[in-house]
Amino acid sequence: MEHRPDLICIGTALVDSIIRGFDPDPISASGYRAESGSLNVGGEAVNEAVAAARLGLSTGIFCSLGEDTAGDMVIEALRRSGVDLSRILRSREHPTPVTTMFVNEDGTRKSITNRAHFHNFHPEAFPDRFTDARALILGSLFRAPFDDPEIIRSVLTSAKTAGQTVFADTKLPNFRFLRLDDLQDSLPLIDYLTPNEDEARYYSGKETPEEMADVFLSRGVGTVIIKLGGRGCLLKNARESLFLPAFRIRAVDATGAGDNFVAGFASEILQGASHADALRFASACGAICTTAVGAGTALVSRQQVLRFLEEQK
Repeated sequence: MEHRPDLICIGTALVDSIIRGFDPDPISASGYRAESGSLNVGGEAVNEAVAAARLGLSTGIFCSLGEDTAGDMVIEALRRSGVDLSRILRSREHPTPVTTMFVNEDGTRKSITNRAHFHNFHPEAFPDRFTDARALILGSLFRAPFDDPEIIRSVLTSAKTAGQTVFADTKLPNFRFLRLDDLQDSLPLIDYLTPNEDEARYYSGKETPEEMADVFLSRGVGTVIIKLGGRGCLLKNARESLFLPAFRIRAVDATGAGDNFVAGFASEILQGASHADALRFASACGAICTTAVGAGTALVSRQQVLRFLEEQK
């Protein structure tokens, strides 16, 4: 019998041009300085797939890449991490997105997107590329390809018909703007939803994490995890409410921390961990990610995360 993968990640794949310590004061009529600049592969699906594979999961990725240098960079990074590449689509018509990231000293960041991020590769047309795994991560709702209600519903319906556990991260909109009302038929198909605080506030219209979580739960989501950055995270469902404070670390770059968190949480849930243990493991993955520049730089193995957790005791 053919081996069933643990996890498939669907969503954006791109290259991040990360600029740290940007000085807004020009040194000439057209020149500026920064502390450093680097190129790193990224995108929600890539970050999650790389992290999950390094944590020991049999992981595949379903995404769209251009037949260009940026796409080649993504392919090579995924290959080095042991991610299954067989589901990737490549196109000459649509370039691989490149995002410019400005990272502050405390690790917070701002990004610049472009029209290449708008391309929708219609994953719903290829259910055989994602329904053979035990679980699915959508990274992320409200961003292409998951900024179209019909695509979201079709993918989630296929996943649940196949008996998959569904994890869905979220992002703030950049080109198409959806509301929760637009996803009323899809939200009950999501087992775990993981917005950060800004995203949860934007979509729920509420101010406290508990109230934000209640809005998503009232729409049918199974379990909601609100990521609160340096304050920690809140997990809530119909049976339990868990708050976990953040680990104390020196953050260098928060790029991809949420994606590493989701991969870590999915990894432990698929191994039968309790919500409390999975939440702690996920928080450690997110914390470790912030200690180096780039989403896929710092996290290297499950053993590393377990050592981190032991040290935090």
